[in-house]
Amino acid sequence: MTSDELYSRLRRDHFIIAGPCALESFELALDTARAVAEAGREAGLFVVFKSSWDKANRTSGQGFRGPGLARGMEWLARIKEATGLPVITDIHLPEQAAPVGEVADILQIPAFLCRQTDLLTAAARTGRIINVKKGQFVAPWDMKAVRDKLFAAGNERILLTERGASFGYNNLVVDFRSIPIMRQLGLPVIFDATHSVQLPGGQGTCSGGERHHVPPLARAAAAAGADGIFMECHPDPDKALCDGPNSWPLDKLPALLKQLAAIWSIPHDL
Repeated sequence: MTSDELYSRLRRDHFIIAGPCALESFELALDTARAVAEAGREAGLFVVFKSSWDKANRTSGQGFRGPGLARGMEWLARIKEATGLPVITDIHLPEQAAPVGEVADILQIPAFLCRQTDLLTAAARTGRIINVKKGQFVAPWDMKAVRDKLFAAGNERILLTERGASFGYNNLVVDFRSIPIMRQLGLPVIFDATHSVQLPGGQGTCSGGERHHVPPLARAAAAAGADGIFMECHPDPDKALCDGPNSWPLDKLPALLKQLAAIWSIPHDL
């Protein structure tokens, strides 16, 4: 599937972006991708597999980061081939855009880096779809400037993601008005249901999370008009090496996706 074909699909159909926070092992990632693909099929939703080869923004320098660029791209390429799913992964530096873009169908710009002009420009020039997570410090209407930077670099295949806003220390809150506001920019909008329940740095040396809030927030986002839902999932979140407290249990994913599909089936044209 070309970038144009994939972007057309994401503009047309509701979809799920899901997978483990980080590539802990090839076997875990592949098993999770297959389970996510099956859950999507059962719910009638298009699926994109997500996992990070490097988690550069860690609370502690001892936090797990991932397998690195070379091995991470090898694993993602093998997962694409085995499952047929498109994949999305993060980049953190401009020089990472080209090698990651050789494998990933969608390049993701982390929230804290959403205004980094050189990073956005390098990502845009790969020709891949770009998903920009709205910074916790950025107003939804200010994402127009992010869109315009990507447009200026020659890429109009853009997704925007809401992932909560800073609410004092170690906490986030979601303003669901941001979904229709960002959709007015003419781009598909995604809701990150698991990072929105994160408690940044809330456990001292790592972030905490309140995963029990994932279903109601995901359902609210679907009702508010989100085109897609992003969620990190894991077969055993309490043992995950990264973002376990806010990851959704893999065995509970099928039921949640069916709920989201039911909400999306309701006309939203008022």
